[in-house]
Amino acid sequence: MRAYVMSTPDSRPSLSDVAVPTPRKGEIRVRIATCGLNFADLLMIKGTYQDTPPTPFTLGMEVAGVVDSLGDGVEGFAPGDRVAVFGGQGGLADYGCFDAIRAVKLPDSMSWTDAAAFQIAYGTSHVALDHRARMQPGETLLVLGAAGGVGLTAVEIGKLMGATVIACARGADKLEAAKAAGADHLIDATTQDIRAEVKALGGADVVYDPVGGEQWEAAFRACKPEARLIPIGFASGDVPQVKSNHLLVKNLSVLGVYWGGYLQFRPEVLTGSLATLMQWHAEGRLKPHVSNTYPLEEADKGLEMLRTRKSTGKVVITIADL
Repeated sequence: MRAYVMSTPDSRPSLSDVAVPTPRKGEIRVRIATCGLNFADLLMIKGTYQDTPPTPFTLGMEVAGVVDSLGDGVEGFAPGDRVAVFGGQGGLADYGCFDAIRAVKLPDSMSWTDAAAFQIAYGTSHVALDHRARMQPGETLLVLGAAGGVGLTAVEIGKLMGATVIACARGADKLEAAKAAGADHLIDATTQDIRAEVKALGGADVVYDPVGGEQWEAAFRACKPEARLIPIGFASGDVPQVKSNHLLVKNLSVLGVYWGGYLQFRPEVLTGSLATLMQWHAEGRLKPHVSNTYPLEEADKGLEMLRTRKSTGKVVITIADL
């Protein structure tokens, strides 16, 4: 089968011919239809992601496809089931074997493209805003990187939760995508002063930040007392250092969120969140935004869209027409 493989830590990934895997105990094998790309894939290529597997490994963190084989001890799934899986790796391939606990069945209403774009982006935003920040209707949510894969879902979910949403992104096209997702106010990070603009709007109760760097600093200074700041990632390459005395003065809270980490210690947080999100999608309340799709042979083009920040929403690789 085909697989997009990192052969050694200092190599570039390449499309390779590898053996079709056999599911082990507790695993399902999936005939993969689509795979969603994530910024973490770029970090894995550089070896800087917290869960980078040892080489060789196949890139691709989240997939959608059809179960075609079961390992020993698997219950609740059968060959032919349509599923989405957060595997953490192994998604950019024709087949993948994944722990059954990482899979969810898909409603008939969800397309393969939507399914591959759904779990990490929507799951991260929902867990961050609902479970971690406990955001309430009427609060003000500032979303940095608001046109990216997770940022756009934070705008959408923030509006569904009743927040006033301030979206910050670079350029008119990206801000237009955030507006379409429900943003109430727009800030162009290339031309406007984030701190001044947010303070003029009354300040932020919750900050959702996948960017870091200077934007984090500006947002930090535009917080209301008792605001909650959620570091999601560091697309700028600059990991902010938080001064505890500044937290003290304004009674601020910084809430770390690593969505995949809940699989290790509280998987019910993810399953409950995904159940809510799947229901919202079935009701037509969530509409995944996929700006680019590429075949598996052009996975490098999809990764380059992320690397150069030219995409809005998600980039999805199509692998098979199932």
